[in-house]
Amino acid sequence: MDRKIDIHKAGGILIRDRKFLVSRTKGKSFFISPGGKLQMGETPEAALLRELNEELGIEVAVPDLEEFGTFYAPAAEQEDRLLRMDVFVVNKWDGEVRPSSEIEEIRWIDSSSTGIPLGSIFEHEVLPRLRKEGLID
Repeated sequence: MDRKIDIHKAGGILIRDRKFLVSRTKGKSFFISPGGKLQMGETPEAALLRELNEELGIEVAVPDLEEFGTFYAPAAEQEDRLLRMDVFVVNKWDGEVRPSSEIEEIRWIDSSSTGIPLGSIFEHEVLPRLRKEGLID
């Protein structure tokens, strides 16, 4: 990738009953997987663990993360900025998934879910691959 990365995020794939969790932050019109921006000096794994706790109130350990892929796309609602998203499958978590005050809405979706605006990485890369690999319906 020759172009400068403007935004670096980590995202988590949580699967329950063959459905994938997506969330919508307050003030946003689209859904993405839980996660967020890396802080200075933070690894993608550390950022994801922090964000999952902040956004959903769950605890996750690094050994329970499985690399899914690194994706690049124009940032949603900031198309002039390039986003790098390191995505991990969260194989196990402790606690009940509950949205925090910054999360407006969560949904468990599968490949047949309609009318849910997804961020481009999740619509074009993650969701189709989850279906192809037989992880969701």
